[in-house]
Amino acid sequence: MPLSEQEQRLLDEMERQLLQNDADVVSAPSGNHALNYRNITIGALLVLAGLGALVVGVATQLIIVGILGFVVMLAGVVLAIKPTRVEHVVPRGSASASSGANAKANSASFMDRMNDRWDRRNEH
Repeated sequence: MPLSEQEQRLLDEMERQLLQNDADVVSAPSGNHALNYRNITIGALLVLAGLGALVVGVATQLIIVGILGFVVMLAGVVLAIKPTRVEHVVPRGSASASSGANAKANSASFMDRMNDRWDRRNEH
């Protein structure tokens, strides 16, 4: 059973609202932070080393080794999940040559650009 024009307009409006809200939620935590795979790798290795030390500490009943193992594991987890600042490098001369739309496109997040493309596509 096809939808009436009013129901179709309402459905389209709800879809646009949902896409806009989803894009806002997805792009909200972005900012200038990114995961550093080097930190994740080192953190994972620290977690494994700390786990090994914890097991050795429990097996040998040396409490200090177990505590040190736990601290190393905790440091590895913190290092692995800590975001790093991403600095945007602007080439020389391009700041004065490019302005307006190019500056806006560079500063826009991926989801903002996708939303703009979606809106332009739906307008035509």
